[in-house]
Amino acid sequence: MESLSTILQNARQRAEQHGLPYAGALTPQEAQQVLTLAPAAQLVDVRTRAELELVGRVPNATHIEWAFYPGMVANPDFLAQLDKQVDHEVLVMFLCRTGGRSHNAAVLASQAGYAEAYNVLEGFEGESTADTKQRGQINGWKAAGLPWTNA
Repeated sequence: MESLSTILQNARQRAEQHGLPYAGALTPQEAQQVLTLAPAAQLVDVRTRAELELVGRVPNATHIEWAFYPGMVANPDFLAQLDKQVDHEVLVMFLCRTGGRSHNAAVLASQAGYAEAYNVLEGFEGESTADTKQRGQINGWKAAGLPWTNA
């Protein structure tokens, strides 16, 4: 296992290379290592409740919906809910289905003063397969074999 400083340095370099406005971009494996190495770090899952119930969830992750199902209507209280549940001083990682909503959440959190806001690349389900369009097989949290549950 890499050291926490090496993992975060790699994540910061990815962010710089891609011009991302937040602290860094982590692979799912790196995010799991951060949770192990930095117990105060928080993983915030921004998927809808329906996604959590139908697809699965990461144990001990904080859940704040970025948008609501159906219709994917933006959550106007996202930042207020984040402020209530996550201290501005902790390292916070955002996770969604494929990395898009979590990117937006990391941008907003960074703009709101979360200096250690990270996006988890690939998301929980990752890319869909070319033939069957199924997710969770190519990359992402589930495909990496990281902890998750259906409960």
